[in-house]
Amino acid sequence: MNLNRAVHQAAALLLDYPDESWPALREQVAGALAGLPGEAPALLRGFCRWAAAVPPLDLAAHYVTTFDRSRRRTLHLTHYSDGDTRRRGASLAALKARYREHGWEPAGGELPDHLPALLEFAARCPGPGTGLLREHHHALTLLTRGLTAHGSPYAGVVRAVLTTLPAVPAAAPVPVREDPVPGPLPYPLRHTPGEEGVRR
Repeated sequence: MNLNRAVHQAAALLLDYPDESWPALREQVAGALAGLPGEAPALLRGFCRWAAAVPPLDLAAHYVTTFDRSRRRTLHLTHYSDGDTRRRGASLAALKARYREHGWEPAGGELPDHLPALLEFAARCPGPGTGLLREHHHALTLLTRGLTAHGSPYAGVVRAVLTTLPAVPAAAPVPVREDPVPGPLPYPLRHTPGEEGVRR
């Protein structure tokens, strides 16, 4: 199992809105990460322990307050580079095109710059997906700072993602390559396509 794929898929699930099905997914994630070494799994396990102790309604309220009421903590990454400009529309279209190159698109009409969507793409298609995360390294850093300043445990989840990425200078090109065929993840992808990297 590729550790970075496991971290990316775990973070995608943990950063999703905590609805009725979320506690079961959190338990699956915590169990799958139990034996994994390194800083990223430890950060994710810490978040799982915190979330397990929070009543579901309080957790949902915390999620909304954290991510939906401040642009400094939004999960829509192109806000950090483009703001509310026409350029953001072009960035979203480019992201959608990158996904489609690999036969994938976010579920439920979610915008393509939503961090859980990028993370799930990185778990499914590690080469191009990790390349996209590296391109948004600065946005992830700003999001982590915003979450830390807000005192949110979600900061640990985004920090775990950052530990899987090398520091990339803002002006440096980001190479994108396909990794070898990866092994299975220890917990389910949000959707189970017929083949790797494809969602119909």
